[in-house]
Amino acid sequence: MKIQVNPSKKSFKGLVIIPFLESEVNIKLPEKFGNKEFSSKIFSGKKDSTLLFESEDKNTSYYLIGLGKDPDYQVVKKTFRRFTAKQESLIDSEVHIYFHEVMDSAFVEAAVSGYILGTYRLGHFKSEEKRDFSALQLYIHSPLNKVNEDVEKAQKIANAQLETFKLVDLPPNIATPEHLADWAKSSGKQYGFSVKVLDRKKAQKEKLDAFLAVSQGSIKEPQFIIMTYKPKKANKHIGLVGKGVTFDTGGLNIKTQGMVHMKCDMGGAAAVLGAMQLIADMKLPVQVSAIVPCVENSVDNHAFLPSDVIGSYSGKTIEIIDTDAEGRLILADGLSYLVKNFKPDTVIDIATLTGSTVGTFGYECAALFTNDQELSKNLQNEGEKIGERVWQLPLWECYRSEMDSEIADIKNFHGKPYAGAITAAKFLEVFTENHPSWAHIDIAGTAFGDSEFSKTKHATAFGVHLLFKLLENH
Repeated sequence: MKIQVNPSKKSFKGLVIIPFLESEVNIKLPEKFGNKEFSSKIFSGKKDSTLLFESEDKNTSYYLIGLGKDPDYQVVKKTFRRFTAKQESLIDSEVHIYFHEVMDSAFVEAAVSGYILGTYRLGHFKSEEKRDFSALQLYIHSPLNKVNEDVEKAQKIANAQLETFKLVDLPPNIATPEHLADWAKSSGKQYGFSVKVLDRKKAQKEKLDAFLAVSQGSIKEPQFIIMTYKPKKANKHIGLVGKGVTFDTGGLNIKTQGMVHMKCDMGGAAAVLGAMQLIADMKLPVQVSAIVPCVENSVDNHAFLPSDVIGSYSGKTIEIIDTDAEGRLILADGLSYLVKNFKPDTVIDIATLTGSTVGTFGYECAALFTNDQELSKNLQNEGEKIGERVWQLPLWECYRSEMDSEIADIKNFHGKPYAGAITAAKFLEVFTENHPSWAHIDIAGTAFGDSEFSKTKHATAFGVHLLFKLLENH
C-alpha cells in the first residue's frame, strides 16, 4: 500500500472516507467537499453508523463513518479495520481519509493502522485469487503538524501486527520451530537486530534440559531463538521471553478438547517476534535481548512422561506432573538463560499459558504477574490506552508451596482445579533468579479468538503494541 500525506493535488477522486464524532446538531461536510449538510435523522456520527453517497459527477464516493461521542483508540482502530475488511467493493485504486482538526495523533495512528490491518485475509492457502492491496494509493489529509510521523508510525505498527497475525494463523505443518527461526533471521537482517539459533545439539551442549524435554516427542527440530537489538545510545536494557509451542497436543496428557486451535500456542513467541520487528523498525533507543524457545509438544515413543524428573538450565530439577503444562518448562529455560547471560534491567515473559486466565478474565484482558509495581502500573496504563488490557494478580508466597515436590526441587503442576494461573507464575518466578524487575503476562485468552473479521478463531497480535508502547514511553 502506498501512502501519501497531505498531497498537493486538490481534486478528490475515488473514495473519500470522513470520520465524524457524534453531534446533536446537523453534520456538515468540510468546505472543500461543498459544505453539504445532513440532518441528525440521516446521519449524526453515532457509533457504528455510516452514510454512503456519490458526487453529482459520479467521480467521487463519500463514506461517512460515525465514531460516537468519545471513541477510544481501540474503537477507532476497529472501525477503520472493519471498513477495509468488509467494504472491499468500495475500494478502487485511490482512497482518501480526511481527518478534522479535533482528531489528534493517537486518533490518526489508530485509524491508519486499523485501515491497514483490514487488508488481512485468513485464506492463505485458498486457490482463488485474492485482492492485492499493494498497489492501492492511500491519501491522508490532516492539519496536524507531525502527521507524517503519525502515519509512518501507524504503518510500522500495522506491518508488525500483520506479520504476527500470519505467524499465529499459519498451520503447524508450516509454522514449525524452524519456520519461526527462519522468520527471525530474515527479520533481523531487514530491520537491524542480530539472531542466533540453538538447534537440538547446541541446546544439549548448553544444558537446556527443560526446553529439550518438551521437544523430544516430536520429529520437528527445536529452535532456541536468541535475538539482540543494541542501538548505540540505548538508555535501558529490556529482556523479553516468548513461549513458542508451535503445536500443543498436550503430550501424553493428551488434550481431550480444543486441540484444533493449538497452533496458537506460540502466540507469546509471535508477540515477541513482532515486537522485535517494530522496536527495531522504529529505532527505539532501548537495548532489547529476547529469547524465543520454540518446540512442538507431540507424542511418540520418545515423549517425556508424567512422573519424569528432568533438569533445567538453572540446575534445578523438575518433577513432571502433567505433560500439558509444557509452556512453563520452555519458559523456565528461556528466563534462566536470559537472566544469566544478558543481565537485563527488566525481564518480561509473555505466553499463552493457562486456561485459568481465561476462566478469570475471559477474552478481554491478559493476566499480569510482577514483583515490580512501577512496571505493573506502566503496563496497565499503556495497555489501557491502546485496548490491550492487563490486570495484576497476586504472587503471594503462600502459593509457592503448591509447587513443592517431594522428589525434585519443584513440580510443573499442582494438580488442583484452582489458582492455575497464579501457581504457573510462581513456578516461573523460581527461574528468574530473584530478578528485581520481572513481569509475566498470560495471554491465553487474548492471543487468539473470535471476532467480526473471520468465521473461525484467529490471531489478534496481542502484546506487540503493548510491549512497544512500554519501551517507547518508559
